Amino acid sequence: MSPCTDIAEMTPKAIVRAACEKGLDVIAICDHNSARNTAATRRAAARTGLTVFSGMEITSSEEVHIVGLFPTDSDAEAAQEEVYARLFGENDEDVFGYQIVVDEDDQVEDMDSRLLIGATTLSSEKVVDLIHRFSGLAIASHVDRQGFGIFSQLGFIPDNLKFDALEISKRTDFRAVRAKFPQCREFPLITSSDAHFVADVGTAETRMLMAEPTFAEVRKALAGLEDRRILESDET
Repeated sequence: MSPCTDIAEMTPKAIVRAACEKGLDVIAICDHNSARNTAATRRAAARTGLTVFSGMEITSSEEVHIVGLFPTDSDAEAAQEEVYARLFGENDEDVFGYQIVVDEDDQVEDMDSRLLIGATTLSSEKVVDLIHRFSGLAIASHVDRQGFGIFSQLGFIPDNLKFDALEISKRTDFRAVRAKFPQCREFPLITSSDAHFVADVGTAETRMLMAEPTFAEVRKALAGLEDRRILESDET
């Protein structure tokens, strides 16, 4: 749905097919400031064994990207309504591209006219609070990048930002990012493909030691509870 992606190929069925071919157990759909296509992708994966989390990449008023992962579609949709109320402007399809809402069979259902590519009026603190209010996990996106990362936009992570994890770009390893940004040592680190094209699905992944691929288990792994944890690259 994000206008910066390839709308012709990044459809629910195509994303699910690519994830299964790469052997992934869990994916999350995180469009810019919207969760309208997450339920369709989960339904498209219903008989595949792939777990799909509902998510959203929210842009704060400081232009920090923050991913919210939610345990249910209804939680994501409730958070989305709060985000929609704090967006302004309409999408210019000639400039930013189309924002298409589809069903699990890739059939077009609607066009979203909101300016999803822009920032909300929510501060980073309020974005994190919003995600937690709807039982979600708040993850600072691509913190090592020059644009839209917490360090590039704010310079540091304020104490009032209670992130559940930080995401680093797929071309950066954990050791390097901890050396460059010492505050990263205080948080769990994950990485992901941040796929905007089907070919990018599964090009990066986070491995976790869990009992099953569920939201509750991911929450435990990020927190290091009950022997669940993130497995770093030198572990098997």
